[in-house]
Parts: sequence; structure tokens; C-alpha cells
Amino acid sequence: MKRRRWQFIVVHNSGTRQGNARVFDYYHRHVRRMQNGLAYHFVIGNGTSTGNGQIEVGDRWRRQINGGHVHSDYLNNISLGICLVGDFNRDQPTRAQLESCEELIRYLRERCGKTDRGDIPVRPHREMNPPRWATDCPGDAFPYSWFRRF
Repeated sequence: MKRRRWQFIVVHNSGTRQGNARVFDYYHRHVRRMQNGLAYHFVIGNGTSTGNGQIEVGDRWRRQINGGHVHSDYLNNISLGICLVGDFNRDQPTRAQLESCEELIRYLRERCGKTDRGDIPVRPHREMNPPRWATDCPGDAFPYSWFRRF
């Protein structure tokens, strides 16, 4: 892993009530025509299509390549994407999803090292997308106070 390669960790929701990395990879590859498939580096299940809190490692992490999860090539080049399965405009993520996400973030911060500003910042997608491409992701029901832990 290249030193200081990753500058942000961005948290998303899938916007669907079920799914997994394989399903999202198919959608990104064949419907959205993304050459590298799955837009995220990691997907965390909600107990529908994979285990509740199960972390799936995407090919973009394995290959250490850009994400496709933010509407900015620059930010995709420096940001890791974590997708929690769920529609968080309707529901909240499960406790297991949030606990797994915290564990993953701790691992990534340790593995990737510090940025010029210290620990790698963790942000919701809605704070990272350029204003022209506004999004409500990870959803209005997401417990945003959770981000204060980071």
C-alpha cells in the first residue's frame, strides 16, 4: 500500500433493503457500466443477503484502486468507500452493521497510517459529494451522531 494513499473514509448506504457485494458489483458493472465493477471498497451486510454485520471486501481494496462511490474523480482517487446495506431514509442501520463498520474503520486507520491532518477522517457521503451532485446518502434516518466517534 502506498503511503498516504487514502485520505478519507466515506460511509454510504445502498439505498436498498437487501443486497450484497456480488449484487452491487453486477449492477455497477452491467447497468452503470463501471469498468471495475463494485464502486465500494467494502460492503457491510444487514442480515438479508449476507450476515448481519458481515464485512465483504471488494476488489477495489484488494487491488488498491480508486473507488467509484463519490461523484468526483479526485475524491474517488483518495477515498475509501464503505457501503452499509439498507435504505436509511426508511430504517436505521443495525447495531451489528455499525459495530462492524467501527471495527473496519479502526483497522483501516491503523493499516493506512495517518494523513497530514492526523487520523483519516470519516465522513458521510452527503458531506463529500460536490454541491452540484447533492445526495442524502447515507440517508436521513442514519444516526449522524455516530460520526463523532471518529
